[in-house]
Amino acid sequence: MKIGFDAKRAYFNQTGLGNYSRDTIRILSEFYPSNDYHLFTPKIIDNKRLDCITNLPQIKCHSPNGILSKSMPSFWRTFLLTNDIRKNKLDIFHGLSHELPFNIHRSKTKTVVSIHDLIAIRFPQFFNSIDRYSYVKKSKYACQIADKIIAVSQQTKEDIIRFFGIKESKIEVIYQGCNSVFQNKITKANLEEVKNKYNLPKKYLLYVGTIEERKNLMTILKCLTTLNDFHLVVIGNGKSYKKQCIEYISNHNIKNQITFLSQLTLEEMAAIYRQAEMMIYPSFFEGFGIPILEALFSGTPVITTQGGCFSEAGGTYSAYINPTDIEQLKHEILDISSNSERRNLMIKEGKKHASNFTDQKISKQLMSLYQNLL
Repeated sequence: MKIGFDAKRAYFNQTGLGNYSRDTIRILSEFYPSNDYHLFTPKIIDNKRLDCITNLPQIKCHSPNGILSKSMPSFWRTFLLTNDIRKNKLDIFHGLSHELPFNIHRSKTKTVVSIHDLIAIRFPQFFNSIDRYSYVKKSKYACQIADKIIAVSQQTKEDIIRFFGIKESKIEVIYQGCNSVFQNKITKANLEEVKNKYNLPKKYLLYVGTIEERKNLMTILKCLTTLNDFHLVVIGNGKSYKKQCIEYISNHNIKNQITFLSQLTLEEMAAIYRQAEMMIYPSFFEGFGIPILEALFSGTPVITTQGGCFSEAGGTYSAYINPTDIEQLKHEILDISSNSERRNLMIKEGKKHASNFTDQKISKQLMSLYQNLL
């Protein structure tokens, strides 16, 4: 089978859609190496997180050819990519991040699109008007022309039906996984090495994600002003909202309780997860929430948002809060840190829940979907 992917995010995004794209390509090429996998990207760049994929013989990488395509890579990806798909005689083309190229439904190639969320419709205030219009238009078009839609959660499936009027039978829920590095054992020496490298305290709370308004780091910061004995490690980066958070930290004299980290290797991230007292993920809305899964695989208790897709990722024993309720968050932090029986149960049951999202299970579901299309 010849399977193609829109690999822009795999090359250019370090988190979120980038992780999903890389993991999808990685697990399929690992468990089904007899297929040919074609990666289409506006530009082939050096991304260390892709090394485990692009060096495999079953992987073929493609970028624009010709003066027009090279000078207008976004135009190529949207309007000209179908020509390259035809030339390579692909059986399946999978748009990994909400998009499919124009007119691909008129080719002989079967099409799949992954829809991660419809946040731009639910929470338009988090997007500028141009980005929101483009996001919604491309997502809706992809859902309309695709032979099959993958929703990364039941919540996302319900949103696709509700907002785009797509038939339920066209949509299949296949959950996201996370990189296997979070599932692997880590030696005590490696754990200590990472802790010393980043001067981490013996105990700390953990936040992982882009520092933007929707992810809601501010709720944790406000809670921290009443928890003098707790330290927070933040893995992620941001722009204007991060500046607001830094200003709040400065104004409330909690700078010595915060450590900001970014540009980590996956191995370093895994070691930091493994040593955290708990991971807090108070996002207002997500399509799934990969950091939740990374924490559960790492044996780290999770506090996240009630409702939406969060319980799909977090399972029965994670803690769920109103993301704006500072007192409720404070209560959960104190209880999990002091109640060893509850903490141990969260770790045990969290790992059990995470076992539903292994690479082997997800790759099998994806391959079954492809094969059924053909």
